[in-house]
Amino acid sequence: MILQALYDYYQRKQHDPEDALPPFGFECKEIPFIIEIDASGNLIQIEDTRSGEGRKKQAQAFLVPQAVKKTSGIATNMLWDNAEYVLAIPRKAKKGQKKPDTSRILQQHDAFVERIRALPEPAASDPGVVAVLAYLEKLSCRELICLPVWSELRANPNVSFRLSGDSELVCQRPDVKDTIETLAESAADSSDKGICLISGEERGISRLHPAIKGVWGAQSSGANIISFNLDAFRSWGKEQGNNAPVGERPAFDYTTALNHLLRKGSPQRLQVGDSSTVFWADRPTEMETTVVDIFGEPPKDDPDRQVNKIESLFKSVNHGRYPKDDANTRFYILGLAPNAARIAVRFWQVTTVGELAEHIIQHFEDIRITHGSKQPEYLPLFRMLASTAVLGKADNIPSNLAGDTLRAILEARPYPRTLLATAVQRCRAEREVTHPRAALIKGCLNRAALYSNPDNMEELKVSLDPDNTSIGYRLGRLFAVLEKIQEEASPGINATIRDRYYGSASSTPVAVFSTLIKLSKHHLSKLENRGREINFERLLGEIIDGIGDFPAHLSLDDQGRFAIGYYHQRQHFFKKNETTE
Repeated sequence: MILQALYDYYQRKQHDPEDALPPFGFECKEIPFIIEIDASGNLIQIEDTRSGEGRKKQAQAFLVPQAVKKTSGIATNMLWDNAEYVLAIPRKAKKGQKKPDTSRILQQHDAFVERIRALPEPAASDPGVVAVLAYLEKLSCRELICLPVWSELRANPNVSFRLSGDSELVCQRPDVKDTIETLAESAADSSDKGICLISGEERGISRLHPAIKGVWGAQSSGANIISFNLDAFRSWGKEQGNNAPVGERPAFDYTTALNHLLRKGSPQRLQVGDSSTVFWADRPTEMETTVVDIFGEPPKDDPDRQVNKIESLFKSVNHGRYPKDDANTRFYILGLAPNAARIAVRFWQVTTVGELAEHIIQHFEDIRITHGSKQPEYLPLFRMLASTAVLGKADNIPSNLAGDTLRAILEARPYPRTLLATAVQRCRAEREVTHPRAALIKGCLNRAALYSNPDNMEELKVSLDPDNTSIGYRLGRLFAVLEKIQEEASPGINATIRDRYYGSASSTPVAVFSTLIKLSKHHLSKLENRGREINFERLLGEIIDGIGDFPAHLSLDDQGRFAIGYYHQRQHFFKKNETTE
């Protein structure tokens, strides 16, 4: 089903004149340097296609013949490759590394030249190909050493050729392009025949599928979704791709489509933790890019993009219409994660635009909670997950948590239990209930309660709920009031009871609350405003009357309610102060 959907997406993009995917036998590749030559093979210049500064330099992408799979042997690409293959330039060895094998580099260069010479007509007579061969025959490193890009070429970047006066590469000239496509088709037909699992037709079966690139954490050279390299993975004595027969052409189509979705800067790709998630539909729809704008961090040049997208989605759902979209359009979501030399499918979902929109709206309703004026109205998913990680770093987000959370949102299922545990644990470790953590905890508890009892109303409200009788929620409110009393009794205090007692108060209340209540009487006596003292005593009485005995331990859910009760009460104090001012 995954391969079929990707195959269909490739067919759809082929009919898009503005954003067509590479034809069979080609791919889009970043080429940092272009060797410009004249018709006689004389060097004109070596153009640097990169833009940006320092390590952020990015090369321009060109349509080139599809790369071969390189292993330990010598295998060269057609009319483009790295500097070792094309120019026989040994790469600069780093400290501690052995010097490059000169004889092997010469063999690689000879293989590159011979593959161009083997091109059949009409490509063999193309002026661009003739000029390239003429240049390679009189290639001189002395000429290259004098160029300002020599040191850059020693880093072994990809290079290709362009004939002076042309706007496209030599490999893109009409006769050359047609010949390469014909060669690819004939190679596909000459493979072992079989019934393709994607098309259902008899085709030449792909032995090795093209590599998938762009999955964060996977091998830089690319990895595969389908591959067989050990006897334990094979059946009936079949070798490699014959265990899951996919035709050469369909294999190219689905891998090209997936690489397009995973490309750098793709508006249809979302990276959260170690999960690379891509989105596409049966036909063009705004939702393909809207999902990424909603869950991703807003760009610096357009900080309001996320808010605008979410508000537009709310209006669309509330009015029962989707601008420029059909609610019944089939929508696909694929989550991938690195797994050694392969790519693991973290999750796969087939839904509709309308259903997905409702699930996204439900997510933002579930995590909506009162917050300060400087906090964003809608929290990006990455920021919420980072709030549960040590030091707030993405690298410290627990494994699988990002993918499981995103899947729960998109399928409208309960958030993973580990999300609640990590959020509560981070509150205790840092002794702080932040807006993102409070939003996550509220969402986890409300969704779990809804699924265990569908008739149950919302357990936790957006703001302070004095009628909530949950022991955890009441204790959280009580702890917030006790801290507020201490703060007003000792203005400018460096550390409050939260810094010392939050962890034990939220897990073993009986051990600390009797001490804290006794301490509060001392703090109340220090208040100069008698009316303020009476109000605090009345509030303490209202909260404690609903508690009874302090429990010895609080469950994970009650620790989450403790955090929300504390957060709600603190936000209530802040808002009252703002109103008074």
